[in-house]
Amino acid sequence: MANKLYTDAAAALEGVLFDGMTICAGGFGLCGIPERLIDAIEASGVKDLTIASNNAGIDGQGLGKLLRSRQVKKMISSYVGENKEFERQYLSGELEVEFCPQGTLAERCRAGGAGIPGFYTKTGVGTQVAEGKETKVFDGQEYILERGIRADLAIIKGWKADESGNLIFRKTARNFNQPMATAGKICVAEVEEIVPVGSLDPDTIHLPGIYVKRMIVGAPYDKQIEFRTVRERVPA
Repeated sequence: MANKLYTDAAAALEGVLFDGMTICAGGFGLCGIPERLIDAIEASGVKDLTIASNNAGIDGQGLGKLLRSRQVKKMISSYVGENKEFERQYLSGELEVEFCPQGTLAERCRAGGAGIPGFYTKTGVGTQVAEGKETKVFDGQEYILERGIRADLAIIKGWKADESGNLIFRKTARNFNQPMATAGKICVAEVEEIVPVGSLDPDTIHLPGIYVKRMIVGAPYDKQIEFRTVRERVPA
């Protein structure tokens, strides 16, 4: 069994990064994002990136760091969210954005990982999402053709993995990480804990180790909150 564990994020990404590459990034907002790998990409200075991710984090956090450093040429996303720099760059024409419905984005990455080059969906029919795309009628209903996504690199965040790369996600941190992992030619995972092979119940594994080429332990993490809301106090 090849050793998949690397000492840190920079070592795990050595020889993988290049200008103009496409990256699939797991997570949702600031939940389940590969923080250490994002930091290493920022430090590398690689540029003209195309990144497929549900969103780009928030200003100065998550993928927002790569927007701030102007390393991203194009985002394939479903949500701008709380990221004002994302919004500013898009509206000013500095950043190319391919908006994609959230479920369609997840399926495009899943399809790419499964070797499916395209699929038809009703989502987006009659909207700007459908502009320039092939359409087809099934059972009297119109569908649009969406292309599967294949990336040069997938970066994901897991909770626990064994030494062979079998990986478990924790609760909502599973969002987008699983399909992104399969869509990359190379998948690099950061996890909170690595355990010996055989320690994980096979029925609990979300991502088989065959997809994971390199790993790092990223813990400890400072859990960030994307948008904090609190309940108003009720007068006694």
